Amino acid sequence: MSRKVISMEFIESIIERAKQTKKTIVLPESDDMRTLQAAAEILEKGIANLILVGNKAKIEAQAAGLDLSKAQFADPLTSSSREDYIHTFYELRKAKGITLEQAEKIMSDPVFWAVMMVKKGDADGMVSGAAHSTADTIRPALQIIKTAPGVKLVSSFFVLSVPDCEYGSNGNFVFADCALNINPNADELSEIAIASAKSFKEMVGAQPKVAMLSFSSYGSGKDELVEKVVEATRLAKEKAPELTLDGELQADAALVPSVGQSKAKGSSVAGQANVLVFPDLNCGNIAYKLVQRLGKAKAFGPVLQGIAKPVNDLSRGCSATDIVGVVAMTAVQAQAQS
Repeated sequence: MSRKVISMEFIESIIERAKQTKKTIVLPESDDMRTLQAAAEILEKGIANLILVGNKAKIEAQAAGLDLSKAQFADPLTSSSREDYIHTFYELRKAKGITLEQAEKIMSDPVFWAVMMVKKGDADGMVSGAAHSTADTIRPALQIIKTAPGVKLVSSFFVLSVPDCEYGSNGNFVFADCALNINPNADELSEIAIASAKSFKEMVGAQPKVAMLSFSSYGSGKDELVEKVVEATRLAKEKAPELTLDGELQADAALVPSVGQSKAKGSSVAGQANVLVFPDLNCGNIAYKLVQRLGKAKAFGPVLQGIAKPVNDLSRGCSATDIVGVVAMTAVQAQAQS
């Protein structure tokens, strides 16, 4: 996973929104100095209330010189919630063969503990990944929190902020899925599109215009790869007829008004797209990195979508500044859910 690069203009707007209704975010990686540095900044700026998972004395000793006086602490080994969390996890997973002894061991893991805090309503969201893989962040969320009602698939998105860009929403776009789903089928692609439209509205604050991307526009190419996008477009429109969504569209037809008029006349999206849905992970991952590097765009993500409560992943190469941004995004997701 790539290192997150944050658009300060975008993040500053997110931070201001996070401050308006402060949410409680739990951070399980309290033995990581970047997490502690980020926590001190988040608390100082009033971005969110924070819970740090681990032994309070050890955390404060490691964070010497940092002000964590406004933080809360939760130690999985001594917390009064331990028995409740263990039994809750056991009930959730006993059908999968988990024993009570295994549940006790698993709930000693800081990430599982943090996710259970979100499940129980003791925290509004969780951010992890500075010292854990994406799988180690998502697995507890799927086992404990599961997907949101009516959602079949967890996916991811990036917000890309392109400088001096006349396209998108003042140069802001959502790209999806660029990190999780390798080769989604048509139904899965439609789910990604619907979730991404919602995420764009929550994060950017503008009306989403969703382009289902392909190497073909309105039947100009014939292949099973095109047919997948055509079917995904049909399904997305059927599931969410209120969305401004269209496809299949080539990237230039989606973005450039004159090209859109030529290649997809009458389209409600062509030449106006701000949410770009890629047919597979190859396309999405390559595209966002090209835009980031060649277009000098700021890429923020991947941010997870489709989980019932906000859980987000960090890059293991992240900085403290990156963590501040992800926490703010998670807080805004929590505001939207409440």
